This record gives sequence, structure tokens and C-alpha cells, in this order.
Amino acid sequence: MTDHLFNLHGDVLAAMRRGPKAFAKLAFVLSESEEPADIGLGHFRDRLVAAGPGDELVALWHRTLTAWDLAEQTDWSGAPARTDARRTDIFDRLGFGADLRKALDEAVPVFKEPGATVISKEFTSWYSRDAAAARAFYWNSYEQTLRGKGWSDAAVSSLDEASHAVVERLSDPTRTEAYGSRGLVVGYVQSGKTANFTGVTAKAIDAGYRLVIILGGTLNLLRGQTQRRLDMELIGRENILRGADPADTDALIGVDYQDDEDWPAKFVSHGGRPSTRGSFDIERLTTRDNDYKSLETGIRALEFDKQDRTQPLYSPDNLHHAAARVMVVKKNSSVLAKLIKDLKKIGPILSEVPTLIIDDESDQASVNTTDPKKWEDGKVARKAINGQITQLLGLLPRAQYVGYTATPFANVFVDPGDEEDIFPRDFLISLPRPTGYMGVQDFHDLESDGTAEETHVRGIYDDTGDRLQEALDAFVLTGALKLYRADRDVPAGPFRHHTMLVHESVQQREHAALALRINSMWHRSAYTGQEGHARLAALLASDFQRFADDGLPTPTSYDDLRPYVSRARQLINSGGEPVIIVNGATERDYEQAELDFDRTPHVWKILVGGTKLSRGFTIEGLTVTYYRRLAQQADTLMQMGRWFGFRPGYRDLVRLYIGREEPLGKKNTVDLYEAFEAICRDEETFRAQLTRYATLVDGKPQVTPAQIPPLVSQHLSWLKPAARNKMFNAELVEIRSPGQPIEPAAYPADAAATRRNTERWRPLLHALGSAPVTLTNPSDNTSSLSRSFSALTATISHTGLVSILSALEWDRPELFRPHLTYLSQLDGRLATVDEWLVIVPQLSRSNRTEASILGSVPLSLARRSRQAGKAVFGRISGMEHRTSAQRIIDGPGSVDISVSPTTGVMLLYPVVESQNDADTSAAAPHGVADPSKVTMAFTLIPPKSAIDSTRQLLRFQAKDSSHARDVFVPTSPS
Repeated sequence: MTDHLFNLHGDVLAAMRRGPKAFAKLAFVLSESEEPADIGLGHFRDRLVAAGPGDELVALWHRTLTAWDLAEQTDWSGAPARTDARRTDIFDRLGFGADLRKALDEAVPVFKEPGATVISKEFTSWYSRDAAAARAFYWNSYEQTLRGKGWSDAAVSSLDEASHAVVERLSDPTRTEAYGSRGLVVGYVQSGKTANFTGVTAKAIDAGYRLVIILGGTLNLLRGQTQRRLDMELIGRENILRGADPADTDALIGVDYQDDEDWPAKFVSHGGRPSTRGSFDIERLTTRDNDYKSLETGIRALEFDKQDRTQPLYSPDNLHHAAARVMVVKKNSSVLAKLIKDLKKIGPILSEVPTLIIDDESDQASVNTTDPKKWEDGKVARKAINGQITQLLGLLPRAQYVGYTATPFANVFVDPGDEEDIFPRDFLISLPRPTGYMGVQDFHDLESDGTAEETHVRGIYDDTGDRLQEALDAFVLTGALKLYRADRDVPAGPFRHHTMLVHESVQQREHAALALRINSMWHRSAYTGQEGHARLAALLASDFQRFADDGLPTPTSYDDLRPYVSRARQLINSGGEPVIIVNGATERDYEQAELDFDRTPHVWKILVGGTKLSRGFTIEGLTVTYYRRLAQQADTLMQMGRWFGFRPGYRDLVRLYIGREEPLGKKNTVDLYEAFEAICRDEETFRAQLTRYATLVDGKPQVTPAQIPPLVSQHLSWLKPAARNKMFNAELVEIRSPGQPIEPAAYPADAAATRRNTERWRPLLHALGSAPVTLTNPSDNTSSLSRSFSALTATISHTGLVSILSALEWDRPELFRPHLTYLSQLDGRLATVDEWLVIVPQLSRSNRTEASILGSVPLSLARRSRQAGKAVFGRISGMEHRTSAQRIIDGPGSVDISVSPTTGVMLLYPVVESQNDADTSAAAPHGVADPSKVTMAFTLIPPKSAIDSTRQLLRFQAKDSSHARDVFVPTSPS
């Protein structure tokens, strides 16, 4: 039966390519006379209210509204994307009434998760939404592929917006003068960066880029993974076959994927050769199994046919008829040398070829790490891969370079003054945390006393033993739980692979010994006997039942799970041994069938390895990680966080066994979990800063990519804000934070300095009242219950507070100085703040320590610790305390305390650096705190009005005024 309403709405919405318009008018024009009832909006509302799952009309509106909600740049709405105000603008333009708006809002809630953050130079607009829609053959195909894989409308629209933001900042492929933009896209570890650069590739090819070079890792294993993904989701069957008849076995000789179980069903089909369907073909210059080789078919493979030989290739008349070339190349010196050699043979036409170079894991091998002190005659000496990338960029003047990484700091610190290098001078885009992604917040309680650590992390201490047997048991048990769930209608696709990672050392000889030890332990584990079943039953009850997802099937007794334990053990033990060693110096070391997650039906194994199991390698089905390896470099440590990723149907089963007291030298130990948390905090803070300063002021960027390094240096003490023979000339001198928390953390560790700082707070401590007030946070999306806490309060003049803050000593004064510069100007020069409401939270737990400080009323002492290996505290304010303070600032008024628009809020904590309650109590014998052991730590939230008319949030100045416009200046020789 024809769904006339669906067909009509499809036609009407198709006519709104440039944005929402008056729906009723378009419906009247486009409707068929025999179906007049379909024009009425009441009929549409009734359909929405009565619609069941899978209704095509609801799905159509879901896609359309979500795309409009998320559109970052529109000429039909001034409201920000992802807001109720944007949705209101949409309904206003459609002409929908209140009842229909309510029905649509219930059917399609506004997607409010944050989008990509863009830090960019000003650029010439050429890639409008209309231009993108006019040529979108490969993007449309890729979009349909993603929807077929189950991507939500919001996920597809978010990818559309993020990839559009990249492509619009590339150079117009048809422009006369050549320009090569340089950019960087920052994702999360194992968070789907490949999907983004596949989307960018699709859009760029549609727009006119005709040579795409993807630098896909340093191993064939990684390069092949990337090649297969592109072939499957973008390039497609017809371009792979190149006209060969898929039914003719002789014609398929030499065509890859004949041994792939997903071929051809799961490879995208374009419905015929794209060149016969009004588009153009893609020619692959590499295959799944073959990296770039000196071209067997001659240089013709890199020659481009022109429709009009009197015009350059980049002329639209030529460009949009030419086939695109795509290659996925390993970052290997000999491979890149072959490519450069062939390109040099092609000649002048290279200057006409719009090229896109995508560098996956761009902070690995691509960055120049030579010592500038060893450069001769001031000439830059380059590492092999960096030198070859710069050669490619030189040979291809129309080449755009886009790096992708989850650890961006090496790229950010590339010398911007080196015009040939890969500094992201034009843009830096930080991708949002994807929906369903297990990341930092799922393993670390960053903002509150949450349950992430309790749920997923199992610490290895001296008094716990190595817990390796328990980790093996957890691996078997979680495998059985996956099989149990698959039998109860949980989608089994994510359970195809089930893996455990053991990472203790970088030494290959130690990997072999560890693998032997695990194999021996496995065969002694008695998983078929009573002893083994008893251990698994106890672990199920003590751990996995306690933290099970209520929305997923979990057995109430071990007897229900026992049959699945047997099957899990068989799958893990297939081939005779449960362990695979992943290391080596040659490609042959990685050519193991069990490591090919694409071609092997089921990989249920324990992987033992080192560096090669970290960067870029996706360990499918990873559920249990056993990690005890020390790393001195923060980005190296972060890349080893393979436990981050997507875990549909089993995220509650994920466990991280991690060393909490690993030896470092003869006397010291390192808490690896705290080390990860410190790095994660730094990265999250960096991303938050990028988001905050990405807002344009008067249409101009507040921060350009060249100004990012001074921001980084505030928070990452292990990153030096200078090249070895240069220093950054951009100095951050002021950070303005109207309505936003300011929470310094680099307090001095020296007892004498701590005492002096505490003495400076004496006037305020004496002003605190003895009668506590109760502050209440209402229920919200974090809790269905309201939450309250008690606090002592006082008020202090702005002048009085600035006087205290100006006198404080810091471990790293440069971190707080830009904030103090801002605060000191709130005396009327920049804006006016009259006073500050001071809130000193009081703890409610029974074992709290209360003490007088310099004669004050008794205060609750807060226990905090510094970040591993750093002088800064991990966090100061509690989440509920900060929420309450923010509510007071946000206004209008609070149910507890009302303040004027010129009043700021300060949370003040008497902090004792300690690991347990006994140490905290020891700092305050007889109820009187030792001022040398109490750090008066604070969080400030200035009022929203504390800003001038420019709304500028950052201010930089040149350190050397003679180089006022230079990012770097030479340092004087030492």
C-alpha cells in the first residue's frame, strides 16, 4: 500500500535543501489532488502520536530535524547548533503550531551533545552546503553505508559537520593560485578517527581532489586495516573490480578480497561504475595486500586525462571528469622513496593536481626530532619520514596536509616558522567524545567520588599479589557472559572477537617468558574441574553480578552460566594455546592469522606484547587488560590505553588490572593508574580550553593554531614550550573567565611557603560565621534525587580578595598570573565586581576532621593529593560544591543564597595533602591545624558580567617586541 503521507513529506523536505521553509505552502504546491488530506498538519500530528517503532515518516523527520539541529553554519538561523533555540527557529520557519511542535519534540528530542571544536585562521569560503550537495556522489554513498551499519542520525550528522569543517578549510581545488593548507584533527584513542578521515576523503574527492595519499601507520598490518576499511566503505566493489565480471573467476585473478568472508556482500556497491552514473571512478594505487610499489603499469597510472588540454587539470571542465587516485601508504622510508621517485617523473602536471595527504597517527614518525644544535649552516636536518613528507608537499604544491592523532602535542610544537614542515598553521579540530565511547570518564572519577574506578579498575598492589590468575578468570568469565547474552537476543556482532591484553614490558625476551607463564597458568587453571568452577562462581558473585548493567541479561546463578564457560574455554584454547605474542622487528612477525580481525571469524585470545600493541592497532573485542609497563613519555603512555573504545553489549564487563605500586629505581614506586589519570586530566583540560576559546569574537578567531602552545604549557609540565634553539614569542598574559571556574592547583609543597600563604588568609578566616547554611542542588541528569551540603560563609570585598591573591606564593606562578591579571582589572577598569561570597564546605561523613586554623571557627579539612610526578593537585572543588556555586552565579538567584550581578563566588578549602584519614587528623592535633600543613585552596567563579564589550577571553603579547608578529624568535646562544 502506498504511503502517500510519507511520499509527500519526502518531496517537501527534499525541496528544503537550503533549510526549513513554510511547510504548508510547499505541501500545497507538491501534493497530488487525489490526496488532499495529506496536506493537513493535524493528520501529520496524529501519525506522529500513533507511530510505532520503525515508522518511515518518523525516521524521515528524525534525519531531517537532526541535520538542521546540528548544522554549524546556517543563513536561516542565528541560534547556536544543538540548542532548543535552534529547534524553535526551525519550527518557526516551518510554520508549525504548538501541538505539532510538542509531538515532534517527543519523537525527535534535540541532540545536545557537543560538536567538534575548531581553532582556525580566517579562511576563504568556497565549500558551502550548496556546493557540497551539488557534488556528493561518494559522500552520499558513505552516508548510506554508515546508516546501514546502524549509525544513528545524530552520529551521521555529527560526522557530516566535522568532516565538512575540515574540507571547507582546505584550499579550493579549482583556485588558480596554489595553496597548501596544513591542519590537525584530534580525536580520542580508538574513538573512530578513521570514520572521520574517510568522510573527509569522500567529500574532498567529490569536491575535486584527484590524488589522495593516506599515510596509514608503520606496519603492513595497520596499513592493510585502513585500506580494507576504505575499500569496503568508500571505494566500493565496482572500483575494486574495474569492470571485471564478478561471476567470471578468470577475470577475478589478481583482484583482492576473494578470500574475505565479507566480500562482496558487505562492500559498498555504487550500482555500477561511477563513471557511467554521472560521477567518476576511483583508481586504487595500493591494495589490501600490496603497499605502493614502483608502478608496474608505468607512470600512466599517475597521469590524468584532460577534457580540454588547453586548460590546467584544476580547471572545473577537466577536474570533474577526471578519475581520482587513492593510495594507502605505510610510513616507511623505502616505500615513500618509491612514491617520490615516480612523482618526480611525471613532470609539470604535478603542479596542477589537487592533492589531499592524510597522515594517520601524525605524531608518530612524521614529526622532525633531529637536534637543532647539530644542524649545519642553519639548514634544517630532518628525520627520514619527516623529510619525505616535506618532499611530497614540495612536489605537490596543491597538496593539503591533514594529520590525525589522539595525542596532539608533538604536532602542536612543530616549528610554525618552518614553512616546509607540518605545523597545523591553518586549523586544529578537536572531535567530540562519541556516543557509546568508553574513555577517560569511564575509568577515572575525575569530577566526583563516582563509581568508575570501583566498577572497572582492579589495582595490583604489593599486598594483592600479581592478580594474574584473577585476570585470566575474568577473561574466561566475561567470554561466557558474552555467549550467555548472545543467546538472549543481545546483538552478537560485537562478541565475534573476545580478547585480553597483557602488557608488562617492551622487551621481546620478556614477552616470550610471560607468554610461557600464562600458558602454564592456563593449563593449571582447572576450568573443567571443580576448583576452577568454584573460582569463577566466586568472581561472578563478588564482581560481575555487582556491577552488571541492569539493561543486559546477567545470570543470577553460576549454574546458569556454566555451559557457556565450557564453550568460552574451547574458543580461547582453539589451536592448542590461548596466547599470541605480538612483537618483532619485521613484518613477518605480525603475519599471524589470529591477528587479522577482518579475515579470522573468531579471535578469542590473550595477546602479549609491547609497543606494537599500542599505537594505531585496534584490538577487537578487548575486555580484560593487564597493564604493568612503565613509560617515561606521556603520549607514549596515553597511546597504550587500548582499553578505551567502543564496547557495545559488554561495557559493564570491561576490567583493567593495573599496577599501583610498580618499582621505579631502587626505592621508589609508581602508581600507573594515577599516571594515566594525570595525563587524562591534562588532555581533558586542553580540550576544554580549545572549546572555550573557539568562539569567534566579531567574526574573528580568538586563538589561532600558532597561539596554542602557550596554552598547552600552562597545564603540561612535561611539555617544554620551546624548541631547543628557539623560544615561543607568544606569551599568554591574561585569561578572562566570566561565569567560569578558575581553579589553580600548583600550590607550593614547601612547608614554610605553605605557612606564609595560610597566614595571608587570616582576615578572611576570622570573618567566617559559625552558623552553617544548607545548600541544595535539585535533581538533574546525574541524579534523580536532590543533594545537600552544609557550609560556612562570609563576604569579602573585591579589593580585599585581590590583595590576598596577589600576595600568595605558587610552585608555578606563571599558571595563575594570567588569571590574576584579569581579576585585578575587575575594579572598574575592565568590569566591576563589588564583592565575593565565600563558601567553605563542611564534610558530612562521620570520620571527618575539623580544626581551627589560626583561631578560626572549626573547619572541615579536605584530603587531596597531587598528580603523579607533578607538583599540582588533581582537583580541588567537589562536583556538588561547584554545581551549587555555578547555580548561584548563573541565577537569577538561588533557592539558598541570592547574590547581586556584581558578586562572585569562591569555594575555599583547607586542604591537607594526605593519602588517608589518619594523616589528615595528624595535621590537626587537638583540633588545631598546623598552618604549615594546610593549603588554603580555592575555586573562583567571577560573575558573568565580569567582561568588557569586546568579549575577548584571551590576551597575548610578544615577548620580544622587535619580533612582534613572530611566533618564534631565536634565543641567544648559551
